[in-house]
Amino acid sequence: MRLALPRRRGPSKFQQAADGSMTLVDHIRELRDRLFRASIAIVLGFIVGFWLADPVFDLLKEPYCNLPGITKADGSCPMTQLGPADGFLLKLKIALWVGLIVAAPVWLYQLWAFIAPGLHRNERRYAYAFAAIAAPLFAAGAGLAYFVVDKGLAFLLESGVTGLDTQLEVTRYIAFVTNMILIFGVAFEFPLLVLMLNFVGVASAKRLLSWWRVAVFVFFLFSAIVTPTPDPFGMTALAICLCALYFMAVGVAFLNDKRKGRGKEIYAGIADDEVSPLSHDPEPVEAGSRAETVAPVEAPKPIQSRYDDMT
Repeated sequence: MRLALPRRRGPSKFQQAADGSMTLVDHIRELRDRLFRASIAIVLGFIVGFWLADPVFDLLKEPYCNLPGITKADGSCPMTQLGPADGFLLKLKIALWVGLIVAAPVWLYQLWAFIAPGLHRNERRYAYAFAAIAAPLFAAGAGLAYFVVDKGLAFLLESGVTGLDTQLEVTRYIAFVTNMILIFGVAFEFPLLVLMLNFVGVASAKRLLSWWRVAVFVFFLFSAIVTPTPDPFGMTALAICLCALYFMAVGVAFLNDKRKGRGKEIYAGIADDEVSPLSHDPEPVEAGSRAETVAPVEAPKPIQSRYDDMT
């Protein structure tokens, strides 16, 4: 009777990548597998997004439908379509956006699984924290963008040339709304960049706080450029939110510096041309004992051989 012994499994791909035993071909194959799995997840999310495209479209066009005089008596909110395929292509585009959001946990995990073996343990811990903060920040920026579009669209249409029949083109309107959501969402990720500079030791919390005037000016300038309305309300709302997030990030940076003991170095508070004091008090060194002399060892005498021994 033969007993089947279990086969010994080799190290996983994660362990091979961590200890550097994977070759370049193995890395390429690993990337191919990760991209394939992420693509499958995005395709499945695209199918779900195609089914949810109509409700998402109704949500995106709600700021336009809330304008006075746009919604008809039957409750319809008409928009203009210039090309015969514009409506279908727009539905595909919305489905792709929804699919990327639905499949985000899968393709983000595949990206992380490919990058994580090359990071140290503390870097992975920071990456987990940053990823957990990035999603709520992007969602907050997207919500603010939707609010700004809802309040600023009426101002844009009313401040233009009067006497025009207001009926927006559907693809340009959806592109306008989605671009605003993307810009505001990315702008809300700026505090993470500030925290990264502090956590890696590039900029201390005091240095970041000293840049607050420049940061506030950049925030208001950026808000004035990206907000669609020339009124000060949308611009001020975005700028104030960015400033609040910046000062919150600086506060977290102060806590991080305090935890790591930064700012208490030996040369802190000393000018560049000032001699630092020596706080080290060396102990006196006693003289060592005298080594005893040792008689030299005589070299061995060479052995003399006779002529008879060689014959």
